[in-house]
Amino acid sequence: MKDLDDAPSGREIIRKNNNWERENQSETAHNKTPLLGDPWKPCRRSRATVKVWLLKLRCCLETVCGMEWYGYAALGILTAILSFLTDLCVAKLLGAHQWLYMKLEGNSLLQFFCWTLYPACLCAVASSFSHNICPFSTGSGIPEVRTMLAGIEMPHYLSLTNMFTKFLGLICTLAAGSTVFLGKVGPFVHLSTMVGAYLSKLCTLTQANKKEKAAGEMLVVAAAVGVASCFGAPISGVLFTVEVMCSHFALRHYCPCFFSAACGALTFRLFSVWSGDSETPQALFKTNFPTALPFYPMEILLFAFLGLLCGALSCCYLFCHRWILRFTKTNPTFIKMLTIQKGLYSGMVAFLLASLTFPHFAGQYMASKHTMKQLLTSLLDSRQWSSQSHNASVQLGPEPLLEWNSSGSPVFLPLAVFLLMKMWMLVLACTLPLPAGYFMPVFVYGAALGRLLGEGVAYVSSTGLTSGQQWASINPGGYALAGAAAFSGAVTHTLSPALLALELTGQFSHALPILLATLLANAVARSGHRPSFYDALTISKKLPHLPSLMKACPRLPSTPVGQVLGVKSVRLQKAAGPVEVQHAVNTSTDAQIPVLDSHESQIILGFVLRSELLMFLRHCKTETLEKHLDDVCSIYPTSVLLSPHNTVQEAHSILSLVGAQTLFVADRGRLVGLITWPEMKRILEDLATEI
Repeated sequence: MKDLDDAPSGREIIRKNNNWERENQSETAHNKTPLLGDPWKPCRRSRATVKVWLLKLRCCLETVCGMEWYGYAALGILTAILSFLTDLCVAKLLGAHQWLYMKLEGNSLLQFFCWTLYPACLCAVASSFSHNICPFSTGSGIPEVRTMLAGIEMPHYLSLTNMFTKFLGLICTLAAGSTVFLGKVGPFVHLSTMVGAYLSKLCTLTQANKKEKAAGEMLVVAAAVGVASCFGAPISGVLFTVEVMCSHFALRHYCPCFFSAACGALTFRLFSVWSGDSETPQALFKTNFPTALPFYPMEILLFAFLGLLCGALSCCYLFCHRWILRFTKTNPTFIKMLTIQKGLYSGMVAFLLASLTFPHFAGQYMASKHTMKQLLTSLLDSRQWSSQSHNASVQLGPEPLLEWNSSGSPVFLPLAVFLLMKMWMLVLACTLPLPAGYFMPVFVYGAALGRLLGEGVAYVSSTGLTSGQQWASINPGGYALAGAAAFSGAVTHTLSPALLALELTGQFSHALPILLATLLANAVARSGHRPSFYDALTISKKLPHLPSLMKACPRLPSTPVGQVLGVKSVRLQKAAGPVEVQHAVNTSTDAQIPVLDSHESQIILGFVLRSELLMFLRHCKTETLEKHLDDVCSIYPTSVLLSPHNTVQEAHSILSLVGAQTLFVADRGRLVGLITWPEMKRILEDLATEI
């Protein structure tokens, strides 16, 4: 038996086990017949030449940096290309819808059918396509990615079919326009992780030393790239990954995340230049805030009040969201429609939402002709709408006031109607079984809330109710920007939207009030340990994600490990012979098998690698003398030994932080069971069913 100081770490054991299996495969291939082992292939000389040049290219690339860094760059570039193609396709489809609607000018009935049936058909197609091709492609995808980054394997959510289905379904969803009021951030985080998973496999194949690279590192980087490629905001993308995606963020992921996110953001902004949308890579949303005096010192109190208001409204929104999720899981009619009639349900809901946003109906009070980008651009305008709407001498352009004031009413009415209607419409849209993101809608909603407060302050200051001329130049756009960051941060329980708001607009002069509003909104939203938006989705889907389960029921993670252990695992005694070892190899697939002093005492001595058991069996076949297990195999001592009284949360943290693949549970030295990642997944799924 080896000493404790000589015991290898968890990753070394896995590497050694993989090396033994690779040697076994090579020996098996060597024993095959020549015809089967070396089949005839055409163009051998050409293929050999290409292979030689590829090897030379790889050597040249590796002299600069490791192959994984090229994978990080490729991940950012490919995700940015997907984002640009999505925006391009969506713009074409939205332009076609707008063109057809304008061609029917003068016939309100035909315009109504054009306005409602177009998004209804697109949502029905997106839902039916996703349901029939790959049901895992519906929804945001962020809850599933969070679960995978926590260590749980979910291979169906990283398949090529899922990526293809989610990409096309997302285009149809976004082409439905602002009537459905859904975004693309969440699905693109999911798409980026799928691209990252395949690039990770490719980097592993091209490694010169054939080392196994953990796919989890590429998935963490991909989560940051997903946000960066949507907005061209690399810093907030990395911060989003730290806050939302990873329960334990390793420092070794820091530089790869920033590098890949910067590649994705730069590529996305360059594509916007090459397509003619902008002259130079710059902020996604152009603003013209005053820089000499961006805000008055006393306005800090108003920004603080805005943060508290956003936090209170976010609690209301999250409560409605949790209620609708429970309702769709318990109501028989909704269960039937969301199970077998998803396309019909999506079409009906989209038709209802489009009917309410019809420009000749309630849509005239909600700027319904604007796209999501146009809505946010108009809300961030620095001009005071309330004062300009009463000044006939001011020449107003078509954007943004005319669309918000198309009904001829004061600007406060459309903003108030927008806030009241979009609250429940967004909650209803979240039940649609199609690929969709939910971050950008709450970001725009917060901007409208901040705009309403800013217009109110500007109106009060312009009517002379305040003393002196100190409040003469209020900027409502600054309130809209702070409201967007505060409300979206409160809904997701994060601070990254504050930085995202600054990167989207380049208005770093408002950094302090935006951060203050976001902090206060988070303080209100997190009071009472309420689950965030993504936590509610995770709980509703009963995913094995421990941090979300802790929000739903804080006592569940404190469950003792001894109460949730599964069936008795395969065990070997140190004096085991070939028959017992052969039975253990045939009945267990674990890489580490526990070794006991004897089956009677059940005292655990350590573990043996599966690869060494295979070596032991080959050794017994070649020699006539029968040997025991401890005569040939190395028995490694366990570095971490759990007690049955340890909690599930402690076991999960050890698996995540230490990188161990197997944890042994012993009571006073007697082996009780073992915990692996598949076993942890089963435990968390069982705990999720109790909620």
